[in-house]
Amino acid sequence: MKRRTKIVATLGPATDEPEVLERLLAAGCDVVRVNFSHGDPETHARRIRTVRAAARELDTDVAVMADLSGPKIRIDRFRDGSVELELGQPFRLYAQENPPAGDACGVGVTYLGLVDDVRPGSELLLDDGLIALRVERIEGDVIHCVVATAGRLSDRKGLNLRGGGLSVPGLAEADAADIERAAEWQVDYLAVSFPRNAADIERARDLLRQAGSEAGLVAKIERTEAIENLESIIEASDAVLVARGDLGVEIDEAELPGLQKRIIASALEHNRAVITATQMMQSMIDSPIPTRAEVLDVANAVIDGTDAVMLSAETAVGRHPVRVVEAMGRICEGAERHVQAHVPARRMNVRAERTDQAVAMAAMMTANNLPVRAIIALTESGSTAQWLSRVRSPAPIIALSPNRASLRRMRLFQHVYPLFFPPMNDESTDAAIARALDHVAGSGLLGTGGRVLMTLGDRHGVPGGTNTLKILQI
Repeated sequence: MKRRTKIVATLGPATDEPEVLERLLAAGCDVVRVNFSHGDPETHARRIRTVRAAARELDTDVAVMADLSGPKIRIDRFRDGSVELELGQPFRLYAQENPPAGDACGVGVTYLGLVDDVRPGSELLLDDGLIALRVERIEGDVIHCVVATAGRLSDRKGLNLRGGGLSVPGLAEADAADIERAAEWQVDYLAVSFPRNAADIERARDLLRQAGSEAGLVAKIERTEAIENLESIIEASDAVLVARGDLGVEIDEAELPGLQKRIIASALEHNRAVITATQMMQSMIDSPIPTRAEVLDVANAVIDGTDAVMLSAETAVGRHPVRVVEAMGRICEGAERHVQAHVPARRMNVRAERTDQAVAMAAMMTANNLPVRAIIALTESGSTAQWLSRVRSPAPIIALSPNRASLRRMRLFQHVYPLFFPPMNDESTDAAIARALDHVAGSGLLGTGGRVLMTLGDRHGVPGGTNTLKILQI
């Protein structure tokens, strides 16, 4: 229980060997991400099966997050795979059903409505901003541009409009089928790419529930429109993800650090989990060690209060997937040693809407004012552990639940350590408390002596039924 901050690792060819995946989980990976933008359904299903088998082998619970492709706009393919674009060179974008093969003169785009969203002077950014095109004029379904930032452009690179404003919907047509697959594979979280507003999240939730899944919804904040609707999107979600790649392309990159801090703070205020992502340890795709700038980047996200930090290409296609997880874990632990646990005054002025929330707030206030070794939460759904994790305290949160799905979802919450606690029918509250203490002691998470806090409900097996806080001597 040395590390509070959780680690999300993206699966890919570099993690496909079962031995590598087991080592990745043993190194400290809490959540695995399956990116639907790359690979086919058969590959995704196989990777999820392999993860679950590796978790069983290690006797642990690991969350699976499926990441929808979303309506990401991409260019089409080039006849020769790529072209070299020169500064000031004319270049056309074809918003057509059957565009001509891409060459040095132009290429097709996947979003045919692009012609309605741009005007002369608009700046289009490709390949995460490495290439820039300035729109000169629009003629029918052809957008005439000049190259403003030169470089090599290859197949299927992403396209963004500087400043946002694209009218593309928040869910792509292909997302509906992927949501059904995610439900069938019993993923724990579903990440919604490019949501514009809360309605996009609610639509994804409706589709997910219709498919029979209770997975949590993660809103990826990566569009200018999402920043404008940030509070309502966070309220509609179970967690948010600071997607710094596309977001950093659409806005002025100088604004990105402040936005990251704002998104993290807002998520915590709304009692939602938050993940910080994109290029956190990018150099370790090839290098065995991170740059000092990457170390500081990860540490700053931890200090800001993020629940989790995410690895993308570093683990999916990188040369050192296990080593990068180990390095990220060390950086998180180092940053956490410089974070002072306290209850901000504004958190104490929040009016609790639920009993379990009020109990969690009381527990965190107590933990910050009374020396305790841990907070033990007996929870069915995991909601109490989530409330507890919203306020930093010196004490780790050991969450006991008989529900495996709840245990997996809790792997995302900072400073929460889920532990399977087998149910027992017709058990008194006193007996449940004694058994819980014995169970935690037997797990090796705590030694003897000292005090702990315990939150529980007097009706066992009722989700959201936490109504009791106890101070106990081990």
